[in-house]
Amino acid sequence: MKCLLLLALTRINRSKSVPSSDNASSHTVWVQQSTNCILKALDCSIWINSIQLAIIDKYVMWIAYFPTDRKLNRPTGEMPRPNSCKGAFRKGMETLITNLPALWIWDHQIHYTAETTFMKTPTFAALLFKFAFASFLSLPTTELAADDATIVIDYPTTIDLNDQAHRQVIVDREPGQYLGHPTTCLLEDGKTMLCVYPKGHGRGAIMYKRSDDGGLTWSNRLPTPDNWSTSQEVPTLHRVVDAKGKKRIIMWSGLYPARLAVTEDDGANWSELRSAGDWGGIVVMGFVEPLKTGKGHYMAMFHDDGRFFSKNAKRTGTFTLYKTLSVDGGLTWSKPDAVYKSSEIHLCEPGCIRSPDGTKLAVLLRENSRSKNSHVIFSEDEGKTWTVPRELPLSLTGDRHTGKYSADGRLLISFRCNSPTASRKGRPYEGDWVAWVGTWDDIVHGRNGQYSVRFKDNTKGYDTTYPGVEVLPDDTFVVTTYGHWIQGEAPYILSVRLKLSELDEIGSDPDDKQ
Repeated sequence: MKCLLLLALTRINRSKSVPSSDNASSHTVWVQQSTNCILKALDCSIWINSIQLAIIDKYVMWIAYFPTDRKLNRPTGEMPRPNSCKGAFRKGMETLITNLPALWIWDHQIHYTAETTFMKTPTFAALLFKFAFASFLSLPTTELAADDATIVIDYPTTIDLNDQAHRQVIVDREPGQYLGHPTTCLLEDGKTMLCVYPKGHGRGAIMYKRSDDGGLTWSNRLPTPDNWSTSQEVPTLHRVVDAKGKKRIIMWSGLYPARLAVTEDDGANWSELRSAGDWGGIVVMGFVEPLKTGKGHYMAMFHDDGRFFSKNAKRTGTFTLYKTLSVDGGLTWSKPDAVYKSSEIHLCEPGCIRSPDGTKLAVLLRENSRSKNSHVIFSEDEGKTWTVPRELPLSLTGDRHTGKYSADGRLLISFRCNSPTASRKGRPYEGDWVAWVGTWDDIVHGRNGQYSVRFKDNTKGYDTTYPGVEVLPDDTFVVTTYGHWIQGEAPYILSVRLKLSELDEIGSDPDDKQ
């Protein structure tokens, strides 16, 4: 097996010659290309759990940047000598092969962005990697049955709340009528909660309900302005406050043109839907995030595939992620700017998480071509610039991520469990309403998190889960969504209530996880 791996490395190294100049940047590119070549060979040959892949990744970068004839205390930024790069790279890989079992606990934080460099890997080398590396991957994992092989992935502890009916509250249900895609808004009193959702699949007249006891009980459907019946897409609710402290709740409705309704009395009275500008998009808005650039400043994001950004537009095959800004407490919004676009990976339905210290933003993204995991981008300047998108672990892969922090600093992120096509068979809770529990650092470092939780089994494909997530003053999460909860019946709106401390109790008891 070691010989096969070395042969694969030789094939890869022959595909790219080492730069002969002393230019540091050219050597950086060569090292990145070589490393990416190895990682792409691994990626296209076998399934590797994310912890193992991350450690291999970090070790490869370490051996590539620190030749064998230099000590580890090299000053930051100093590059290896040109004539030592290739030898160090091969020598390091030989060390990796020899000492692989001991390397699983190696945990220095050296990061590598695979998206920065692309290089075609010889098929022969990839096949050799498949056989050579398979025998080394021996950490405890979750094994998932495939058609003709066993796919091995790393996964957090799974907890199934599907049958815990005491946690479930029906928000709205109408026999034979499709009810879907809710969002919620919790007011500052910690108990008044608003919920809106379309009467239909992704579009239709907007239904509106209110809870005065933190989601334990819900009102009948409340009156709404007449033109709410013309909504073309899923509505989304957001609390906003202007520079003078005036509180409002805004409700978006998407496609072209994007429209906005406003209440200034916490939902007692609403305006009609009015155009926000000569533009539109899909799932407007994925989130509305307050910014530190000034009081009443907000950023919102959405996506489009060419059909709805302008009037009479057509699908282009390119997915574009847009941002728009407000400086008047959410009443008016700027012409959207493109943040990222691609025809290869289809990133959409953004959901935002701010770091615990408030200095960074992470936006989690659905990948709609179903060829990759979900992705994440980061900003350290209040959304002015963003990192290159990178994949999230499979445990965080799905659609319409919505998350909040608990009092202990952990995150609960609710979403639809929807995997890349190649990963679907056997993944726990595929097609269901799930949540990921972990930390901000887990997202930053690509870790799998602590728990994967199923709230409810969806009985029809992937038709579920555009979630609302709220946290009550006693640290109870109230998560709300739609789904086909009963086989053969129309979907309806359901809430589930839980505390992370309850998940800890379940997670500590092996007999209590299902």
